[in-house]
Amino acid sequence: MRFPDRIDVHHHIVPPMWSNALYLHGREFLGKRFDGLPSLGWSVDGALSMMDEQGVAASILSVTSPGVHLGDREQARGLARSANEYTAQAVEAHPERFGFFASLPLPDVEAAVAEAAYALDTLGADGVVLMSNVRGAYPGADDHEPLWAELDRRKAVVFLHPAQPPLPLLHDTAGPLVDYVYDTTRAAVDLVLGGVPRRHPEVKIILAHGGGFLPYAAHRFAGLAPAVGETTRDADELIEDFARFYFDTALSAGPAALPSLLAFARPGHLLFGSDWPVAPAEVGALQREFLEAYPCDDAVMKAVNRGNAAELFPRFA
Repeated sequence: MRFPDRIDVHHHIVPPMWSNALYLHGREFLGKRFDGLPSLGWSVDGALSMMDEQGVAASILSVTSPGVHLGDREQARGLARSANEYTAQAVEAHPERFGFFASLPLPDVEAAVAEAAYALDTLGADGVVLMSNVRGAYPGADDHEPLWAELDRRKAVVFLHPAQPPLPLLHDTAGPLVDYVYDTTRAAVDLVLGGVPRRHPEVKIILAHGGGFLPYAAHRFAGLAPAVGETTRDADELIEDFARFYFDTALSAGPAALPSLLAFARPGHLLFGSDWPVAPAEVGALQREFLEAYPCDDAVMKAVNRGNAAELFPRFA
């Protein structure tokens, strides 16, 4: 194994209280093929075993889609708190192997600001996880500004994970197959057009799954947006804003994807991700093989596998 000390920024924990709640709502959010998501096994021992097999020294844990808001604001506040405390306990038991991104009860912005403060200050979270949308509310919405201001003040790391967009499934095709890639891109473009990364440059935003198709289409977006009147910024300014994002390699390390990611991402902005256990171990292993076989300088791949994340999360350096 060429890189045995990876830092995985895309590793999902399955807190039982969240799993139980999701079971009651799964069909509504994830489509019939994913009613079984709550049964995904996650345990500390299983996670550590997978990490050892895949050469992962440390993983940043996060709850996956649809997040903690399942339709009721009070329930979302309770789920965020209990899921964050559960995850913090796993981190406390293995601080050298785990970190975590705290879940926030968006689109309840006031509660999200309060939970971010509690998770970062009291639980020692390494950042926060946001969904690309929550029940159709995107993180670039104007009313989310107080949250971005607070995260900017704290120089926080934000992990932006895809969710099912507010659209029907494509011929009953599983949402993560196509729709999640689209919604990551949609959320990223919305953030840039809304000026969020420019107003809050201290926030480090990681886009899951290689940023959807953002790296591939960034120059299209940057060229068209001023032409159709979406912004007064020019193409160069928009590319600068798109390049503020970080990207992970989860399910995005194939031989056609890596050239675009490496060509577009700024030095230091490409990070290793596995998407385990939502992505089965064999799928993750194939993506790791793609990454290890990619023909480039070892220093670049060492940075992608560990060094870049160590800069974002110095306690793992």
